[in-house]
Amino acid sequence: MRFKITILLALLFTGTLYAQNDAQKLLKKTLDKMSSYKNFSSGLTYSMVNKQNDIHEKKTGTIMVEGDKFRIALMGQIIISDGKNMWTIINDSKEVMLSTLDPNDPSNVSPTKILQEYADYNAKFAKGQRKNILKTLILTSKKKSAFNKVTITIDAAKYLVKSFSLYDNDGNVFTYDIYNFKANVKFPVGTFSYNPKDFPGYELEDMR
Repeated sequence: MRFKITILLALLFTGTLYAQNDAQKLLKKTLDKMSSYKNFSSGLTYSMVNKQNDIHEKKTGTIMVEGDKFRIALMGQIIISDGKNMWTIINDSKEVMLSTLDPNDPSNVSPTKILQEYADYNAKFAKGQRKNILKTLILTSKKKSAFNKVTITIDAAKYLVKSFSLYDNDGNVFTYDIYNFKANVKFPVGTFSYNPKDFPGYELEDMR
């Protein structure tokens, strides 16, 4: 299964109400700070819930990002992208699926670009959140989109995204919790490229 892994890095919101402006200022400061880093790594907990269909999935792993390049490991699955192509590696079946990274497809991943389409979302504080250090923002779209709502929890003291949830039109809620965040990391050579020598016996399927 392909996971919708989304890192919020480049976004500008507009609004009219004072509370919305405060929320959007906080969001912009946070995203500006995160996008100023050369790269980052963090622990990641991913969950997908659909109450109507009684679906509750949860996986933990790690993520490394440098510009449009990324590497994600989630309990038996590794996703690697050099910014143009994406390799989805499934350890149980020893399969590798190679596809072209499409920044316009929300089921793909382009960490620095994926949420640019939400530039006209309205941002506001969740109820009772304005005085907390951890502040949850609710983002809603004015037009039809793959996600009808996004919530983001930010550490307002450090301007750091701690978690976010995406609500799609099919009743699915994708939640990502970020921890052990580290910026400007020295990654090993080849972190963001697929090397078949690292996966002997794996079958590659080119889906481009």
